[in-house]
Amino acid sequence: MFGRDDKVSGIRLTAAQYIILAIFLVLAYGLWHLQVMQSDYYSLAAERNRIRNVPVLAPRGRILDREGRVIVDNYPSFSALLLRDSSRDLNADADLIAQGLHLDPNEVRARIRRFASMPQYQPIFLKEDITPDELQFIDAHRNELPELDTIMAHRRLYPRNGFMAHLIGYVGEVSEDMLNQPGFELYNPGDVVGISGVERQYNGVLMGTNGSRQAVVDSHGREVGRLGETEAVPGKPLKLTIDIDLQIAAEEALEGKNGAIVAMDPRTGEILAMVSRPSFNPNDFSVRISRDEWSKLVNDRDKPLLNKAIQAQLAPGSTFKIIMATAGLQEGIAQDMHVNCAGGAEFYGRYFECWSKEKHIVHGIVDITKGIYQSCDVFFYTLAEKLGIERIAKYATMLGLGQKTGIDLPQEVSGVMPSEEWKIHNFKQKWFAGETISVGIGQGAVAVTPMQLARAIGGIASDGMLVKPHVAFPSELPPNVIPASSVPDKVQVPIDPKNWQIITDAMADVTSPLVVDSTGRKWNGTASQAHLEGIDFAGKTGTAQTISAGAKAKLLNGKARFKNNAWFVGISPRRNPEIVVTVLWESGEEGPLAARVAAQVIKAYVEKQRRSPQKMVEQPKNGGKVDVGALWTDPDSDGGKDALHGGRFAVDLAKRHLPLATAAPGMPAQ
Repeated sequence: MFGRDDKVSGIRLTAAQYIILAIFLVLAYGLWHLQVMQSDYYSLAAERNRIRNVPVLAPRGRILDREGRVIVDNYPSFSALLLRDSSRDLNADADLIAQGLHLDPNEVRARIRRFASMPQYQPIFLKEDITPDELQFIDAHRNELPELDTIMAHRRLYPRNGFMAHLIGYVGEVSEDMLNQPGFELYNPGDVVGISGVERQYNGVLMGTNGSRQAVVDSHGREVGRLGETEAVPGKPLKLTIDIDLQIAAEEALEGKNGAIVAMDPRTGEILAMVSRPSFNPNDFSVRISRDEWSKLVNDRDKPLLNKAIQAQLAPGSTFKIIMATAGLQEGIAQDMHVNCAGGAEFYGRYFECWSKEKHIVHGIVDITKGIYQSCDVFFYTLAEKLGIERIAKYATMLGLGQKTGIDLPQEVSGVMPSEEWKIHNFKQKWFAGETISVGIGQGAVAVTPMQLARAIGGIASDGMLVKPHVAFPSELPPNVIPASSVPDKVQVPIDPKNWQIITDAMADVTSPLVVDSTGRKWNGTASQAHLEGIDFAGKTGTAQTISAGAKAKLLNGKARFKNNAWFVGISPRRNPEIVVTVLWESGEEGPLAARVAAQVIKAYVEKQRRSPQKMVEQPKNGGKVDVGALWTDPDSDGGKDALHGGRFAVDLAKRHLPLATAAPGMPAQ
């Protein structure tokens, strides 16, 4: 029996009741807060814990040449992903992850910080193209490191030895700066996009649309099933105007030299070949280039990353004399002009030498034709004095110098065409008449790109029709990706037919081994060693100083570094040409040497055209000629042999069937 003293007091009982009530109220509020106030948040969190979106990467489109042969392809590889939708402390696991993937732990943590502001469902690409042992590491540590995963990707496979590297460009991870640029604002960090060349210019065509895979994961982040998959849409193939056969010939012609080659069809603007040397290996960029390799490329004095075909701005030397000849003839000055070249002449109180003086040659009486095929400096000094800088600049600008050509490649430069206004605007100084003399032979402030010269001189030889160059066929591009340009597709520069004939015939004499002047004296053209028998091959040599002759004479060391640049612009045939080739050979010393380089490309083009089935016709039974554009057969020529003609050349059709390449060097044949 309990006594009265053992009974619980009413106060204590009441207090206990209130405490129990308060506990239930707190629990009820917590339950209400979780189920009502934060129901959406926890529902989404639970869904994220249950379903994970894994990206399925789309392969980029192939890049093909004009005949459909593969230049750039893809190859399958695996990339390591770091998933951020689990509760794991990623920074704590960074050391073990870095050890297994052969990375720097600080680099792993840096990438985690970089993606901190991005949605957690977006994974981090830790390492591309992982090795078999790294793939095995990820598989072996799935329980210990559930945030690590792999994804199959399609990496770019470029030709070996830098073949077409500058034209094609390369791909890489989109940078933070690029994300703020037009055309890249819709991409995310980690996306692989075109960085330079065609890869960048036509990134919208080549880059496909990524898909995704919905994976079911447990509370530890381990995948336990799949719900579905959205297939990736591959990028579209891109056909270029490039001819691999001609590209190979151009690459081989420039092997071991620094400079550039551009081969273009001046009738259409189609770029048939483009080379820049030294080159680089774009395969190094298809994964991720190391800091040391990047530094080496950027600091190289020869600038291997520079596409010299459209970005080298250099004095054109005597190739500019074709521009001068056009201006002089159109202005009615050069037709009857005769100059006595005794190795030099005085202008405005200063003596200017002709290149012939160094060779111990005296040109004697020079007219416009001899001025071109002998590249007489004194003749063009005199013509420059008569024209003046404003008329020179007028015609040079009409022919596209000092401005971009509008080619569909990124980062083209405009070059420089000086004038009185140009000097006042840039240097706040007046133009001196003596400066015009140097401009007359393509020196002084004149600076052009190989692409500009190809377009200008190809246009002069095409009766003044200048076309906008391009590396992709506009007709095969979606309308929304055709590059916008202020340069019209065609520009007609008025050139009198008589003047056009004088210039092109004189250019043909440049490559001739024997020319007789008006006095009966015999000469070789300045590029006579590049003569191609049976091919109507014309052009103009150019030798451009990189520093003045006086400054070079004072150098004891480093003379080789300041050797003259060698230029040549060649066309075939001489009028209404099918091909124009510009060669820049840095430190090549003399233009005639550059002419030999161009001759190799011209010869490769002509030989392929002669054996091309599209260019051939059967000999008609009733004799006569059958027109097929620039080429035709004539059963009565060459003693009745089956011959193919274009301009002045002829070739035996029995030799036409030669094997052609089926893929770029280093690429699988189709």
